[in-house]
Amino acid sequence: MSAAVLSACADKSAPVSSIKPAQNSSAYSQSAPSEQRNEVVNPKGGGGGGKNQDPTVSQQVSLDQAENSQTQPTAIERKIVRNADLNLEADSPEQAQQKITAIAESKGGFVVESQQSSSDVKTTTRDVVTMTVRVPSAKFNEALEEIRRTASRVIVETVKSDDVTEEFIDIEARLKAKRSLAAQFLEIMKRANSVEDALNVQRQLADVRGEIEKIEGRKRFLENQASLSTIKIRLQTPLAFSSNSSGFFYQLGQAFGKGFDVALNFVLGLVTILIAILPFLIFVVLPIYVVLRYFLRKRRTKRTVVEMAKEELNDE
Repeated sequence: MSAAVLSACADKSAPVSSIKPAQNSSAYSQSAPSEQRNEVVNPKGGGGGGKNQDPTVSQQVSLDQAENSQTQPTAIERKIVRNADLNLEADSPEQAQQKITAIAESKGGFVVESQQSSSDVKTTTRDVVTMTVRVPSAKFNEALEEIRRTASRVIVETVKSDDVTEEFIDIEARLKAKRSLAAQFLEIMKRANSVEDALNVQRQLADVRGEIEKIEGRKRFLENQASLSTIKIRLQTPLAFSSNSSGFFYQLGQAFGKGFDVALNFVLGLVTILIAILPFLIFVVLPIYVVLRYFLRKRRTKRTVVEMAKEELNDE
């Protein structure tokens, strides 16, 4: 009992600065109040009612914090460019096109390009739709899944991912170096002793700024490609797929069709040429032919008269 009292009195009489935290001392943790322990460990102080703190403890805590901050890995946001190509079969490509447009807009994206066409030139129905949409990368998988559900069948699906993190980090480092160089050129320009030196530095500064603009443009392009994914879609009806199927007879028919088209184009080309030169024949060649024919006939008539006169003389 007396030992406990003496220990408590000793703890109260001892100054706070002389108290050191022990690694395996349970007596200190039980006897020292929580307020005093906070005052000892806290390197900033100021809350101990004017009591002094041990500078070695404060320095040790600061060094530990600095070491921890250096050993903690810095989180790098990866830049992934994700694109997809879809070839889908749908009973009504136009309705599927409207649904895909609504899906892209609901995800915060937009339609870049949309085109409707026909697989057969002889029909007027548009059974082929091609689209290009862009959606945020975070919504890429969701948008892809919903686009698949708009069609009755997925014919071909291609998903590509390109990690451009290394290039993005390299661009940032180059950009930082070029900006530092531009700042140095500005300082040198301020200390230029002549107009010629200032102009030389200004030209070099303009070149550096041009390189900075190119690097920033590439950085913005990568950020745009990484933040928005591109999905290219082709929608066709089952009939369009069957008409585009490859085979010997199909290719033979295609060959006949192409040959007929070539022959028809050749004939149409000849007709076009004839129509083009017809005015020239009428207004230039025909008058020249008439004039030449007139003079030839007149000359031929003179020769006939002369020959007749010679024959009469010979007969006499």
